Amino acid sequence: MSFTKLDKRDIAILKTLSAEGRISKTALADRVNLSATACWDRLQRLESSGLIKGYHAEVELRKLAPHVTVFVLAELANHNAEAFQTFEAIIESHPEITGCWALGGGFDYLLQVISRDIESYQQLIDTVLEEDAGLTRYFTYIVTKAVKNAPLPFDLLFDT
Repeated sequence: MSFTKLDKRDIAILKTLSAEGRISKTALADRVNLSATACWDRLQRLESSGLIKGYHAEVELRKLAPHVTVFVLAELANHNAEAFQTFEAIIESHPEITGCWALGGGFDYLLQVISRDIESYQQLIDTVLEEDAGLTRYFTYIVTKAVKNAPLPFDLLFDT
């Protein structure tokens, strides 16, 4: 895989935006020691290259609605391309599955589910099983407390 070449200012822009997505363009330019125009040009280049996928608000769901966050380790019965594609298509169709990662090792996937309650979560699992997603075993882990949700560790990934 080829990686996009970035200089220290590009990395500083990405690092700042990952922690402070609502920062003004002027403040961003000041933060990374660039003129507003130069910063804007770099920002547009980073966006058009696909390095910046979007801007999001971090919502405090606990204050909004009752919910439960569940992580699920999933194992498929078959390990061929068709089985993986079928499973991934089914997972993609359920909005309460907010994250899905293919894994190397003992399990095939790690899912993140945000559901109204445990009963709603179980209904989701029952539906996925009925949809013949190829799921052979799954293990449910209910989140009791969020401990850390940090921005990307740019300082550890790049020599800056």
